[in-house]
Amino acid sequence: MPQIKTERLEMVTLTADMMEAILKGATEDFDYQLAAEWPLDVYKQFFNYKIERFRKYPHENEWEGVIIDKQEQLIVGDMGFKGGPDQEGIIDLGYSIVPSYQGRGYATEMGKAMVEWAEANPNVKKIVATCDPDNLASIRVLEKIGFKRTKQTEESIFWVY
Repeated sequence: MPQIKTERLEMVTLTADMMEAILKGATEDFDYQLAAEWPLDVYKQFFNYKIERFRKYPHENEWEGVIIDKQEQLIVGDMGFKGGPDQEGIIDLGYSIVPSYQGRGYATEMGKAMVEWAEANPNVKKIVATCDPDNLASIRVLEKIGFKRTKQTEESIFWVY
């Protein structure tokens, strides 16, 4: 993934080596500090799986990264397209921002930039997302980015850009 920069944020690729260092607590050589809550446990639990996948399928690593607050030089979240486009050219946007940095518009700001970046890729035909119906912040982010609801179940709202 190329570096994506917005007014306040920067996204850099989250590599297998970075994830291994985070799991070992060996982040002193990083160019950025980690927010105290990052990575969120729900994301960190997938690190071993992602490390294995990224080593086996390096092209999948090109589709996600960490969100850095440029002023503070601090990793405050992550965002990506869950492995890149499938055979039909569909990609699935996912993201998280640590609680202490939520409410600042970071997910919306980086989400817009990520969608713009993805639209420039000829292999991408459709961008989708899913969120919990009770996650009002995520619903607002997807609406602000320009996603439209396509379906809702008790567990999920499905979106398309």
